[in-house]
Amino acid sequence: MYANLSGRRWLCVSTALALVACVGLSFAQEQKKPEPPKAPKTIVDVAKDTANLKTFCKLLASSGLAETLEGKGPFTVFAPTDEAFDKLGKEKLDDLQKPENKAKLQKVLKHHVVDGKHTAADVQKMKTAKTLAGDELTITVKDGVVMIGPAKVTMADVEGSNGLIHLVDTVIMPAE
Repeated sequence: MYANLSGRRWLCVSTALALVACVGLSFAQEQKKPEPPKAPKTIVDVAKDTANLKTFCKLLASSGLAETLEGKGPFTVFAPTDEAFDKLGKEKLDDLQKPENKAKLQKVLKHHVVDGKHTAADVQKMKTAKTLAGDELTITVKDGVVMIGPAKVTMADVEGSNGLIHLVDTVIMPAE
């Protein structure tokens, strides 16, 4: 087929073929580029992706503790669900969010965080856990139900890159 082409036509055809091959190779190379690795999700990132932890995330951000829980850790967080915060009542929740009550809000939230990565199996073996607020939480297990103080663990072992979240059904208030 190519033998019948004159020199000039052959040059045009070969140039066109080379261009098509180049574009095809370039496109294939672009398609093969791996995506950059995604950073592992911290406890805060995981909490943001969990539907019933919106209030918890909002309070973490306003208290300034989100940065702590985005840190190296590891941490275990007994995170109250939105329903748990609803039990506090709107007035008490609004009061905690006032700028002048930031230290109080921090203490309430730190009362839900323990140093170290403690799975549900680990927690069931514990009698107490010292919180970042410096208080001790009492842990009990009865008929397979794990209680952290007055709060029941409703979901366990939600993993982040720097620890675990266990969802609880009640806000665990520190002693005044």
